[in-house]
Parts: sequence; structure tokens; C-alpha cells
Amino acid sequence: MSLWPLLSFETKAIHVDHRPWTIELLIHLASSVGSRFLSLSETSSVDFGSSMLLSPIIFAAILLSYSSSYVAFAWGGFGHQTIAWIAQSYLLPATETAIRDALDSQLVDYMANASTWADSYRYTESGKFSRPFHYIDANDDPPTTCSVDYERDCGDDGCSVSAIVNYTSILSDSDSSPPLRKDAARFLIHFIGDLHQPLHDEALEGGGNGINVTYDGDETNLHHIWDTEIVEQLAAGASAEAFAKNLTVSIKAGEFDWDSTTWVKGASLNMTLATVMTWAREANGYVCTEVLKGGVDAVEEGDLSGKYYGAHFDVARVQLARAGFRLGAWLNLIVTGKMG
Repeated sequence: MSLWPLLSFETKAIHVDHRPWTIELLIHLASSVGSRFLSLSETSSVDFGSSMLLSPIIFAAILLSYSSSYVAFAWGGFGHQTIAWIAQSYLLPATETAIRDALDSQLVDYMANASTWADSYRYTESGKFSRPFHYIDANDDPPTTCSVDYERDCGDDGCSVSAIVNYTSILSDSDSSPPLRKDAARFLIHFIGDLHQPLHDEALEGGGNGINVTYDGDETNLHHIWDTEIVEQLAAGASAEAFAKNLTVSIKAGEFDWDSTTWVKGASLNMTLATVMTWAREANGYVCTEVLKGGVDAVEEGDLSGKYYGAHFDVARVQLARAGFRLGAWLNLIVTGKMG
């Protein structure tokens, strides 16, 4: 399942906020990274061949040409940061110390800062092995039937479920080297988030990437709007940190309070595969009941920022909340043996 084109650097990832794209901003961004090597191979239909050295002005022009279409991350960088902020608020003191140590970070937003690394890393030569780890391709038949079967759907090169199992084991092992622990922490922060986006648990049309839709007047695809547009419309201009605080309040004392304890029911390091598959099947179920409830033809008609958003935004909201809550509990379990 290919995701939207991502401009990435082997030496330093760029994280851009959601201000309007202007040529001044783009030149500033380009200048801030200098004449680094920009690799676009395999990330879009435009093939520039091998990596090449670009001036800031040329780089800005390329960014501008892409900005009108799509430069995005899974769940969107905003969604991943929101999940990380929620999880961070649930970490026990010992877990915070351990995760900061693993990430080698003293930043206030140490988890949010690490949350999108996996999306950049997979487009480097050393990280291309991790590309299949962002999804599990459920070969089901939505909206008639939805199901995830590990043996059937997790390919020979791995998938999100096998990756979470593997990196949980690495982070749990005190003998793991610091570089392995750092990668394991960054991968878990990201992949547990990916797992909760319903179309990351679906094979149909490349997880919705091949389903053309219109959102707020823009032509895009179904996967992209679930990664980005729906989440950003839901946040209504709030920062990822502020949006996460809103969702955390809902988990602790609001609409999710009655249900949140069930979100980690049965979760166990002794049954990591079973735990992660439970979460994957839950997310995949929404493909039938919500995301593609009316079939492919239904989402290809009209603008989905209106009635479709109104009918389904609660799924994005609860899945972001679940992902953050579960990520925090899972990291607590790895470090302390208890979820909170």
C-alpha cells in the first residue's frame, strides 16, 4: 500500500506545521536544511533518478508544486503527534524516564517529536525494509465483510502487527543496544498509531489510496482524508497538543470515561500478537460499518467534507483517543509491568 509522496532526507527529517504554503515559507524551509540530498525516487510518479543536490530556490519550487496536491504522513503528522501527546500524558514516571532515555531526548514533546520519524525513515535506503510495517492488508470484502487474518494478511516482508510484536520484544529486552532501543521506541510510537487508522488495516484499493474522492473542493483519495483532512477538520485549528488535551479530558472524565478501561482489557506482553490483532480487527471493522458503509461508489460522489464527515468523524475521534491511551498503557507495561 503506497502512501502519499513524502519528501525526506537521509540526514534530517523536516517537520512542517500547517501554516498556509507561501513562497517565503518554502524558501525559508529550503534554506534551513541547506543543500541537502533530496530523494524523491519511489515516492511519486515523478522520477528524478538518483538523489541530487538542490538549491533552496529549486527545492522551494518543488515543494510548492507538491503543496497543492499532497505531502502527507500516515494519520497525518498532526494525527500522530496528537496520539503521542495523549500517550505521554499517561506515562508513569519510570516509563517517562525509560522512554526519554531510549529516545535520547529531553524535549518537552519528546514523544510527539519522534512520532513521525518512521514515515521519513522508510524513504531512506537504510529504512526501506520498514515500508510494509505501516499497514496490514486485510484481504476481505468491504462493505459486505471485514476481517483481519494474520496468516493471510501479514506478508512475507512483515506488516504493522508483526512489527509491533518485534519492537515490543526489543524494547522489553534490557540487553538491546541503545540504537535498537531508540528505533524500537520510535517505531512503536508510530505503528501503534497507524494500526488504529481503519484504512491501514485494509487491502481494498491499496487501503483506499486508489479510491478518488473530493474533500472541501479538493480532489484527493479516501486514505488521505482519513489520514489528514478529517482529523484536521475535527481539531478545528487547535494544535496537536491542545487537541490531545481535549481528547484526554474526554478519556478521563468525558464521553469515553465509561468505556476507556475496556480499551486495554486483555492486553498482555505474554500475548502480544493476540493483543495487537484485537486492535487491528477493531479498526478494520470500521471499514465496513463506517468508512465504506455505502460502498466505493458512495464515497466517490459528492464532497465528503459535509455529510460524510458529519456521519463518521466520531470514528476518527475515538480511534485517536484509543491509540493514545493504548500506546501509553503499552509502554507502561513494557517498562513497569503494569499499565498505569
